[in-house]
Amino acid sequence: MALDIAQIKRLKDLTGVGLTDAKMALEASGGDFDKALKEMRAKGLTKAEKRGERQASAGIIGSYNHDNRIGVLVEVNCETDFVARNEIFTTMVKDVAMQIAASNPEFVNREQVPQARINAIEDEFKKKAEGEGKPKDMIDKIVAGQVEKYFAERCLLSQPFIKNPEQTVGDYVKEHNARLGENIVVRRFSRLALGEVED
Repeated sequence: MALDIAQIKRLKDLTGVGLTDAKMALEASGGDFDKALKEMRAKGLTKAEKRGERQASAGIIGSYNHDNRIGVLVEVNCETDFVARNEIFTTMVKDVAMQIAASNPEFVNREQVPQARINAIEDEFKKKAEGEGKPKDMIDKIVAGQVEKYFAERCLLSQPFIKNPEQTVGDYVKEHNARLGENIVVRRFSRLALGEVED
C-alpha cells in the first residue's frame, strides 16, 4: 500500500516518534490517519504526551494587537529558556495569541471550566430538549453532545486552529511539543476588545 509521505510526517510530528514507527503505524491502520494516531496514543507511544508530565516553568508572555482594537496577552510555558527564545516557539505563541484574538475563548481547556457553569449549561439544554418534546430516553445523550460542543467552542485548546481548521489548537501545541522536545503548556490568557464592557 502506498502511503502519503505528508501523512507519515504529520503523524511523526504529532507523536514525536521516528518516521519508521509512524509509517508502520499507518500501514497497520490501513492508511487511516486518525486510527493510527488513536492506536499510538492507546499504546502510550506518544512521546509528546509523555513530556506532558514534565515541569514547564520557563516560557514567555506573548502578545498580539489587532488594529489597535483587540489586544491579547498569553502565557505559554516550556521547560527551558533555550526553547523559550527559539523562533519556532515564539512563532507558535504568536499564533496562539492570534487565535485568542480571533476566536474569543473563555477558558484554556475543559479542566478550567467551573463545575457550576457546566451544571448550569446542562440544565439549560435539558430544559430546552424537554420543551421541544425530545424522547425522554434520548435527552441525556442529546444534552451531553450539546454541552460538549458548547464548551469545545469556548475552550481554546479544543477550538479549530485558525491557520489550519483541520486540527485543533491543542494538536497544534502538541506538534510543537514533539518538534521542540519539551513539554509546552498554554497557562492563561487575557483578551481586551475596545469598547467591550465586562459583565
